[in-house]
Formats: sequence, C-alpha cells, structure tokens
Amino acid sequence: MKPKTRQAVYQKYGGRCAYCGKRIGYKDMQVDHIYPARFGGLNHIDNYNPACRRCNHYKRATTLERFRELLLTLHKRVKERYLCKVAEDYGIIEYHEWNGRFYFEQLTDQT
Repeated sequence: MKPKTRQAVYQKYGGRCAYCGKRIGYKDMQVDHIYPARFGGLNHIDNYNPACRRCNHYKRATTLERFRELLLTLHKRVKERYLCKVAEDYGIIEYHEWNGRFYFEQLTDQT
C-alpha cells in the first residue's frame, strides 16, 4: 500500500479505530478491508478502514454484519465463563449490551 493511501486511511476518522473508536497511533494502525478481499472486496480506499489491532484481529476476514453479530452476542458468551461469573459476583466486572453501532456509524448518525 502506498504511504499516501495509508495516511488517507488513518485520517478517515481522525486517528481513531473505525470500529471501537479508540485512538490509535499511525504506526499501530492496521488497515482493514471493510468488505473482505476473500469475498471479492477491492483494494481501494473506499473499502479500507483504520482499525486497532484488537478490532482487526477479532473481525478477521468477516463481513461487517458478521462482525456486528459477534459483538452483539459477546456479552452473553463472556458471561458463560466461570471466571467471569466469579468476577461478576464480586462486582469486579459488569456486563453491558452493545448498541450495535460502530464508531464510524455513530459519526454518520451525528451529521
């Protein structure tokens, strides 16, 4: 990828991950294919999103809608783990449902 394209991807959401909204350094940014290349997604700026390592790793080569489905059910899957049940009993962690809107979608909602 050309440095100019990578810089443009980084600037899309002001140095934030398009998915979780966390600030990411330019060197730490990973470029995600919104529509995965394995499903015919193009290598084009319109199909690139800046992503933090964690979001890019969790999304992998899935579609945006599949990634959304995984996140919408994440709290239920995590809650099933014994260690998490103990942490919940002691007030160490709390569970919250995710609203289903990625950071870049929330930005669009505001305009």
